Amino acid sequence: MENAIDPTWTSLLPPLIAISAALISRQIIFSLVLGVFTGALITYNYQPLTAFLQMIEHYIVPALADKDHAAIIIFSMMLSGMIGIISRNGGTLGLVALVEKVAKSARLGQLATWIMGLVIFFDDYANTLIVGNTMRPITDRFKISREKLSYIVDSTAAPVAGLFLSTWVGYEIGVIGDAMKGTGFTGDPFSVFLLSIPYRFYLLLAIVFVLLIALSKRDFGPMLAAERRSYSGKGVMAEGAEPASDLTGTTALQPKEDKPIRWINGALPIFTVIVVTIYGIYHTGHEAIVKASDPVTLRAIVSNANSFTALFWASLSGCTVGIVLSLWQRILTLHEAFDAWFHGAKALLLAMIILILAWSIASVTKELGTAEYIVKVLHGTLPIWTIPALTFVIAAAISFATGTSWGTMAILMPLVVPLLWKMAVSADLDPVATRDTLYLGVSAVLAGAIWGDHCSPISDTTILSSMASSCDHIDHVKTQMPYAIVVGIVSVIALILAARGINVWAILGGSIVVLALLVRFVGRKTH
Repeated sequence: MENAIDPTWTSLLPPLIAISAALISRQIIFSLVLGVFTGALITYNYQPLTAFLQMIEHYIVPALADKDHAAIIIFSMMLSGMIGIISRNGGTLGLVALVEKVAKSARLGQLATWIMGLVIFFDDYANTLIVGNTMRPITDRFKISREKLSYIVDSTAAPVAGLFLSTWVGYEIGVIGDAMKGTGFTGDPFSVFLLSIPYRFYLLLAIVFVLLIALSKRDFGPMLAAERRSYSGKGVMAEGAEPASDLTGTTALQPKEDKPIRWINGALPIFTVIVVTIYGIYHTGHEAIVKASDPVTLRAIVSNANSFTALFWASLSGCTVGIVLSLWQRILTLHEAFDAWFHGAKALLLAMIILILAWSIASVTKELGTAEYIVKVLHGTLPIWTIPALTFVIAAAISFATGTSWGTMAILMPLVVPLLWKMAVSADLDPVATRDTLYLGVSAVLAGAIWGDHCSPISDTTILSSMASSCDHIDHVKTQMPYAIVVGIVSVIALILAARGINVWAILGGSIVVLALLVRFVGRKTH
């Protein structure tokens, strides 16, 4: 949708109302509907009846009809259906027993979850859905709260995907390349992407902070209360919590008592998903390059891959392997296998509604020009060394308000890179300083977008983390936000120091020490 209205302060109302209502009322669907209605009200000249009728046709239906959104819904339900099958055929319990031989404590359980989040680096959605669903029974066994599980899942998925050779790479290189056009900077966009990695302080520090929290057995803020509740035996979720998905409480997903429990029945379908996803990324990327008659390189393959197609193939393959294993070993009948798939997929109904409404809010903010208004208000004449840190904060604000990190990257990158180039030329900086300044600007956009996304209750990855971990969505947001804010503040300071010429590796080392000290002296033992 194109902006139909010149951005004004009213463009902030839909996301602010949705977020505030969600945090106050804890009714996420009502809050999102209220946000969408507010946007429709502004768009349709404050005519309540017209806005009420048009919000479905104008925002919700297009969000559901979008091809990429439909793909996310399909492969999410397929993966959840697969989880239902491996729960029913005993594969999940088998995996729990296997991991418990190594992860024999809550600390090692959290560490195993963190490692798994690093291993599945090729896509954030696949990372979230696989890690959350696989590790949930294990973390439940060790009385690790669902809030802690969803935090670990959320704070490894996007940062890892944003740093490594994943389905994000093509998009990120694309926005960097577009922003570089006309600046006079002759570097290769992929090289800029790689060389900006050390400056993406938030992504690197978020991953390290999860490790520090896991190893120390210390927490603070709402997460401390959640962990102490869980360890004391009062439940892995708070009383009255409404998990975004729920695969418990139904006999259709419980293993049969007279059938064997084998870890291979859980591991093989999940392994299939990982392998087929990697193959799908390679195949679709290679096919696109061949059609375009471009040189075949690994970077080009990943950049041109269709991650949605790859994930669809992977989820379908995982379901097929799960069903075949169940039938071959005569653990389930065909009817029981499909019944388990159905109950697994059905568990996502609430999460899918939330996701569709979150996409609708994103359409509202795009049409009203929320991001453009934030940029217009915060932009001003400042010293060049303040721009990266300010960009990081602006990116976070846009991402928080709109719920999309990719959209934020697309909006800010074309503004920030030319701005820094012009300021560097005006300041007569030497080539090395100019290059480092551009790396800082690029990293500030990419990392800041993910920071805001982590804090936002209307972000799709935040919702998927709640869903995969079967955690109350608002509880996930409230417990994760203080941790994200702490790492974000340290990252802002790191960007300022880097812009002043301090060695990037010294900054990273110092930042890790600061976070470790904070965990040690502010955090409290969970039990």
